[in-house]
Amino acid sequence: MKCHRTVCHFPSFLTCVFSLSLQTVQTHKPHFLAVHCQEVGGKNYEASMSHVDCFVKELLSSDAMKEYSRARVYLDENYKSQEHFTALGSFYFIHESLKNIHQFDFKAKKFKKVVGKETYSDTLESTPSLEKEKFPQDYFPECKWSRKGFIRTRWALADWLFNISFLILHRFERLPYFVFGDFNFRLDSKQVIETFCSTATMQTVRAADTNEVDKLIFRESDNDRKVVLQLEKKLFSYVNQDVFRENNGTSLLEYDKELSVFKDRLHELEISFPPSYPYSEDSSQGKQYMNTRCPAWCDRILLSASARDLVLKPENEEKSVVYDNIGPNVCMGDHKVTMGALPTSSLCVTML
Repeated sequence: MKCHRTVCHFPSFLTCVFSLSLQTVQTHKPHFLAVHCQEVGGKNYEASMSHVDCFVKELLSSDAMKEYSRARVYLDENYKSQEHFTALGSFYFIHESLKNIHQFDFKAKKFKKVVGKETYSDTLESTPSLEKEKFPQDYFPECKWSRKGFIRTRWALADWLFNISFLILHRFERLPYFVFGDFNFRLDSKQVIETFCSTATMQTVRAADTNEVDKLIFRESDNDRKVVLQLEKKLFSYVNQDVFRENNGTSLLEYDKELSVFKDRLHELEISFPPSYPYSEDSSQGKQYMNTRCPAWCDRILLSASARDLVLKPENEEKSVVYDNIGPNVCMGDHKVTMGALPTSSLCVTML
């Protein structure tokens, strides 16, 4: 992606991401739009971070966003600080029809009126309008270092007062809150394998030098011993990927169990879209999954009980609640963008 003045020249797949996201905004016309970016600058952030500012300028100046008179953009771009770097980004856009909106100042401990458009990227740790933390490295002992963390903001608009946390909930509060991002939720692998390979036989292949299990190969008992599934450290190669797409893969939701740990605190609208990860990054293979992991619903929008009650109030029944992904047939990177259009009696909140 090259930048000349304020015009960005995106690679083809990123052009699709940009275009489809703006189309979603135009379709749902939210009053309040929150966008989460999991990896600001992409996987190769050291080389790509310089293009992020261009992307932000293009987004803020696009025709689709011209009715959004106020914006707050937070970008964790300081990759040289391994102690604090999370590569998270969060964008908030407020429609001109909303006349009274405030954002919480966590240092002054009071709400302040939101005016104009502002971008923050240098040291988010000292930015008073958000809370940002990186999880301790000992949470991920198998990794040399990790970028995982969260960003939290608090908003008051119309008759709503709520928190938004990107990536993961960190403390319980009475205020309604939304939590969304890449949770790395996985399906119950044991049960998935048992279902997929119920009539297959398993072959164990061990490494010659360590005798540790190197791969598992499941073959049909007949049909020329055809390979059904092959598993390695970073390989999940199943013979029939259609099972993840047919009826949006909802037959596999019974194996999606990790959210149940928070069943009394976090809730979710009904999932009616295929697993969001890991898609091929080949721009010509928009519907194809990579064989690196078992596909799963990693990217989610979760709600506290009070937030769910706000969205599902009886007076909102005539308004459409949408929980879906964007660009099912085009390449969006290895994650599909998950979005929720959540109407209330007075406004529509859309989260990407």
